[in-house]
Amino acid sequence: MGRVFVAGSINMDVVATAERHPKIGETVAGKDVLYFPGGKGANQAVAAARQGVLTTLIGRLGEDNFGKQLRTYFAAQSIDLGLVRDTPDAPSGTAIITVANADNTIVVIPGANALVDAADVAAAPLAKGDVAVSQFEIPLPAITAFFQRARATGATTILNPAPARAVGPELLALVDVLVLNETELGVLTRVELGENDEPQYFIEAAKPLRAKARTICITLGRRGVLALVGGEAMLIPGRNVKAVDTTGAGDCFVGALAAQLAGNKSMRDALTYANAAASICVQRMGAAPSMPTADEVSAIL
Repeated sequence: MGRVFVAGSINMDVVATAERHPKIGETVAGKDVLYFPGGKGANQAVAAARQGVLTTLIGRLGEDNFGKQLRTYFAAQSIDLGLVRDTPDAPSGTAIITVANADNTIVVIPGANALVDAADVAAAPLAKGDVAVSQFEIPLPAITAFFQRARATGATTILNPAPARAVGPELLALVDVLVLNETELGVLTRVELGENDEPQYFIEAAKPLRAKARTICITLGRRGVLALVGGEAMLIPGRNVKAVDTTGAGDCFVGALAAQLAGNKSMRDALTYANAAASICVQRMGAAPSMPTADEVSAIL
């Protein structure tokens, strides 16, 4: 069985809950303020580790109270933190999240995450059969170096281009599996997309990317997942659940998918599993703490 290596962000999520989101310039009364370990990289590492796969996180923390709390928490999730560096001249990453009616808005302050570089990823002992995962909450040069190293060793690369931003063809050429939602697909392809567009519209929009990434997975929330694998399009239907907090759903999907691919599962089976895992995640508050275990996912499949 392969291992999962995640190069990415580590944040403390400060979550405010309210009846509705404020309009610009407006103040609304909140219900609760909650603190959850998070960051897209760390969330994905937790999601993978909870599937029973050996998982290593690569990144940086500040030498502040959040940094100490985050290191303690993620170590308790059976994640290897040997490649997480403490950074004295920057605070730990922080995300300010507002949750209302199961939808969220997020402001991310990168902190130490913005200092992750090629030297941080160089020590990852990647090998054939492993899976290398990254996202856009660390600098692009570090991601490129990480994926170049993965390609050289025969590891599979998964890129989650979130938060959405434009990216050059050099990085996309190093991607085996691209996982993105309709917003991120729109940014990468410069096509205006909506979550209710027909699947064929997404397939057409993704055509420019298909010559670069080998597999493209478009997550569509309650509608499920549309995947383009080689010349084949497959739709994994969504699961009917009552969402409480969608903050970590995409990260849960990516981490669970990576774990399945590290276990040499077929793409269809891996997508079905990851889709089920994400449906559990959205029924719980928080990002990293909401990631399900392998037993919980297996119970609903």
